[in-house]
Amino acid sequence: MRKGIFALLIVMTGLFLYQLPPGAINLSTLQHSQAAFAHWHAQHPALAVVAFLGCYFLTAAFSIPGATLLTLLGGAIFGLVQGTVLVALAATAGATVAMLISRYLLRDWVQRRFSRMMEKVNLGIQRDGGHYLFALRLAPVFPFVLVNLLMGLTPMGVGRYASISLLGMLPAIVVYINTGRQLSQLQSLSDILSPGIMLMFALLGLLPLASRWLTRRITP
Repeated sequence: MRKGIFALLIVMTGLFLYQLPPGAINLSTLQHSQAAFAHWHAQHPALAVVAFLGCYFLTAAFSIPGATLLTLLGGAIFGLVQGTVLVALAATAGATVAMLISRYLLRDWVQRRFSRMMEKVNLGIQRDGGHYLFALRLAPVFPFVLVNLLMGLTPMGVGRYASISLLGMLPAIVVYINTGRQLSQLQSLSDILSPGIMLMFALLGLLPLASRWLTRRITP
C-alpha cells in the first residue's frame, strides 16, 4: 500500500516537472517573465492565485528546487500582504505533507540515511519540544527539506507541527516577499539574506531555547 502511494507521488512529481520549460527555475528567467506573469494575474486573478498555490504546494511537498524563486514571484505579483498569506499557507501545507510522507512512506529510509541527525533531533524534541522545531525553522541549522524528513520520525502531532512551522517560517517569508517586490533589481539570491539578517534569525530561534534553559535553572 505504502509503495503504491509512494509510486503515485513520484509519478505526480515527474509530471509536474515535465510541464516546466527548460530553465524555468532560474532568477534571470523569472525576471524576464515577470511582466507576463503580472499581465496574466491582471486578466485572471482567481486562476493565478489557485495556480500559484498549487505550484508552491507541490514544490514544498515533494522537495522540488524553486521555493525561493516562487516566494520572490509571490511578492512581485501579489504584493506584500497577499503574497505573504499565499506563500505562508502553501509552504506550511507543503511542509506538513512532506513530514507525513516521511512518517508514513519513507520512515525506514530516513532512519537509515540520517540516523546520527535523528539522534540529535530526538534529543532536542525530548528536551525542548516545540521550541526546538521553532529554532530549526528560524536558525539555518538544517535545510527546509531535511527538517521535514527528520521531524516526520518524531511523535509530534500534525497540527502542532504545522502551526510551529508557520510561525518559524514567517519572518523569512516576509523578507523574501518584500524583496520580490523589487524583483527586477535583484542581482543574485545571495543578496537577499545578509549575514546580519541571518544572525538575527538565528538569535530569534535560539531565544525560546535560552528561555527554557533559564527557566529550568532557576526553578527549584
